Amino acid sequence: MAEPGRRAFGPTVLLGLAGAGLAAVAGHRQMLTVPESTLVAAGGLARGVEDRSVQFPLAGALALVALAAWGVLLVSRGVVRRVVAVLALLAAAGIGAVVIVGGFVQDDQARTDLAVRLGLDGASIDVERTPWLWLALTGALVALVAAGLAVRLVPSWPEMGTRYDAPTGAGPLPESPGADPAERSNLDLWKSLDEGSDPTQE
Repeated sequence: MAEPGRRAFGPTVLLGLAGAGLAAVAGHRQMLTVPESTLVAAGGLARGVEDRSVQFPLAGALALVALAAWGVLLVSRGVVRRVVAVLALLAAAGIGAVVIVGGFVQDDQARTDLAVRLGLDGASIDVERTPWLWLALTGALVALVAAGLAVRLVPSWPEMGTRYDAPTGAGPLPESPGADPAERSNLDLWKSLDEGSDPTQE
């Protein structure tokens, strides 16, 4: 029977990819916006949503970092894998921090900036949080939980074998008389690829 940590490998990776992916999509959308009705009532002109909205590009960038970290985590081993899991954890925490600070702590500053952009009195307009902000926050939370599990469980997770790693060394590797034929064929395949030949044409 597989260990609990090994059984959690697939679900945790899927959870991390889903959370980071959701945050990556939502992080490049409008987080705060001035409703068109509020803008008109304040004496402004109807404008496109980009003109009356605020984005948090740092949240989207961190989400892409988290997404890339999960991809690297799948193909890495040992200490590198643990370091990448920690990176995914930090990136997810960063997404949440950016969204919380920008959408809740500094929303008054965003309202002032939007008022200046729209040529209105900041006291006369309100900003509202868009669904994308909540989706980004949800994605960050999911990615954070998954990354926390990864940091804890990664030592027990299965690793990609070394069979398909390119052999190291400058010169051709001597064949051992007792070497497995499949292993020798893999070495020959990598050697031919390094020399520029296409084994599919043989």
